[in-house]
Amino acid sequence: MSSSVRPTAVTADKKQRLLIIKWDDGVESRLPFSGLRAVCPCVECKGGHDSMGTPPDLDVMRNPPDDGMMMEQVQAVGSYALQFLWSDGHDTGIYTWSYLRSADPDVGER
Repeated sequence: MSSSVRPTAVTADKKQRLLIIKWDDGVESRLPFSGLRAVCPCVECKGGHDSMGTPPDLDVMRNPPDDGMMMEQVQAVGSYALQFLWSDGHDTGIYTWSYLRSADPDVGER
């Protein structure tokens, strides 16, 4: 992904449990809540600082856990990321635009 690709719209669809991002290059990402929670980029979820900066697991995004995970709240972090409050109480992951784009397993197929 080019670092200049930016979102034009972001929707948290609680009925479908999807984060839908429309990008300025015409791509639409449909990311399952459970998958996003499972690939949380925070140091706690990544297992320490040595694993920070690794890409999301696309197999998890293709086949997210069926755990009923809900996104309770979405908050912008500057102009570069989103932070979520998950139904399990977790809220420390900061998902940059590039991380969210790379979490879409279909991007390479478009």
